[in-house]
Amino acid sequence: MCGIVGYVGTRSASPILIDALKRLEYRGYDSAGLAILTEDGISICKTEGKISDLELKLPRIEGTCGIGHTRWATQGAPTTINAHPHVSGNIAVVHNGIIENYQELYDWLKEEGYEFVSETDTEVLAHLAHRYYKGDLVKAVIESLKKVKGSYAAAYICSDSKAVVAARKESPLVAAVGKGENFIASDVTALLKNSRDVIYMQDFEVVRLTGEDMQFFDFNGDPVQKKIETIEWNIEAAEKSGYPHFMLKEIHEQVTSVHDTLLGRISELSGEVILGEVTLSNDEIRDLDRIVIIACGTSYNAGLLGRYLFESMAGIHTDVEISSEFRYANPVLSGSTLVIAISQSGETADTIAATREAKTYGCHTLAITNVVGTTLSREVQNIVYTRAGPEIGVAATKTFTSQLIALYLLSIYFARKRKKMDVDRSKRLLVSMKQLPGMIQQILNNKELIKKQAIRFSTARDYFFLGRSLNFPIALEGALKLKEISYIHAEGYAAGELKHGPLALISKETPVLALATRSSTYDKMVNNIKEVKARSAQVIAIACMDDTEIEKYVDAVIRVPIADELLYPVLSSVVVQLLAYNSADALSCPIDKPRNLAKSVTVE
Repeated sequence: MCGIVGYVGTRSASPILIDALKRLEYRGYDSAGLAILTEDGISICKTEGKISDLELKLPRIEGTCGIGHTRWATQGAPTTINAHPHVSGNIAVVHNGIIENYQELYDWLKEEGYEFVSETDTEVLAHLAHRYYKGDLVKAVIESLKKVKGSYAAAYICSDSKAVVAARKESPLVAAVGKGENFIASDVTALLKNSRDVIYMQDFEVVRLTGEDMQFFDFNGDPVQKKIETIEWNIEAAEKSGYPHFMLKEIHEQVTSVHDTLLGRISELSGEVILGEVTLSNDEIRDLDRIVIIACGTSYNAGLLGRYLFESMAGIHTDVEISSEFRYANPVLSGSTLVIAISQSGETADTIAATREAKTYGCHTLAITNVVGTTLSREVQNIVYTRAGPEIGVAATKTFTSQLIALYLLSIYFARKRKKMDVDRSKRLLVSMKQLPGMIQQILNNKELIKKQAIRFSTARDYFFLGRSLNFPIALEGALKLKEISYIHAEGYAAGELKHGPLALISKETPVLALATRSSTYDKMVNNIKEVKARSAQVIAIACMDDTEIEKYVDAVIRVPIADELLYPVLSSVVVQLLAYNSADALSCPIDKPRNLAKSVTVE
């Protein structure tokens, strides 16, 4: 989950690399370092801590070619000696991934006379490249990586030539084309300030960057022709735009991101959903007897809502599996099964591995992801891009609601193809969906009330989120958001489960957030609220604008606009995000960079 960058051109490399690393710090921030090619060889500066700590330590280094790294530790403590780059002789390397046969390579390299100074698996990459270097860094990288098992996005420099060589397998890597300069990075957000023309690398590809050109090779050393893609995002989209935190900016961007996810995909006149990159035929959709959704974290919570939607609207039995568990569960799949993989980054290691496992059963595959050209998007037969734009804050917000919108669209699409939904119902639902951006804006306009409730309960030790049916996944998501950025212990429960254990933990010190929007389970939800109030809990309810009864049973009400019953989870999601954000802000927590967490989980 680390971030790597590389630059070669005519400008001073250090400030370019530092700026790029800052834009990747959401990928990891426990240590950082640079390697710069100078007239005297390779100059290294690295330190434990954040990029700002590296800046303070960094001397003036004259050089126009270099590589950089921001780390999220997977092997070896977050110390200066374990920070990247790692060096062997005249070669330096930065790396994102995990070397699975590290011990085997370590023992062999020790026998070859190499000395190790760190606890990291990355150091074997430096020694391997040095072991095979005979004047051609590309050949050395290819030969060395042929011995490696595991995942990597790695960038190398050598004191013999002004070039950056990089390779990838199962970890993201993107090259960018400039004028008289070229770049490499883990994510386009690090590149946008300097170029919007990018080339996505695929597994087992190597690139050699100089200031003048960029050459791609496969692992046989043969040239590979690549296509330049132009990124539609601009640098402003990856900045805070005046907000104190990326998370708050991204919560507000949901007005736009939900609109963009819907854009060009719905026709209120015909009641149809248009999904151009879903290539399943009508017969294949009608023949589906099962959907399996695989995902992790927030994407898993989105998948739980997807289960309700596919079953209730399209009449397809649906299971939701945690990607890391699915891989080892001997799943029962067939040609009439559709596996839907959900990943914001498109690079979530467990979800990619689970998708590859599913493909061996001959089932259909579909991905819901936010980033074009990623590993996951290349693994599947069908895809729905969420179009949420870059999300920098570690806690997912706008990408979550865009995933929900994608799942609504798919459910309606399948329901219409399977003749489970008439055109009048689909028209009404699509009209309501088109109104969601405006409804989200109404909630944002009411953010001070949400902030007041967040501050009121920010000193709580425990928090409970309760929901039923469609609201249950949002209870889980609300609890996840609160715990990951405020460090308040929070749990989400299906409200009907209270009497099966959780009720024992309810007390007057326990705030309970109850998702009580209008639904077929509303009356039962009110009964659950009465149960926790009888145990002296303080209750905040998320309820509809026209609900005049709920105030009788709770301590505070946060209202959402009146919408189609199926769509309240989207609106409630914005509320729980604001509640979590303001709770964390009241506690002065590092909201965009919560401890022990990173944005993209690209290792298993």
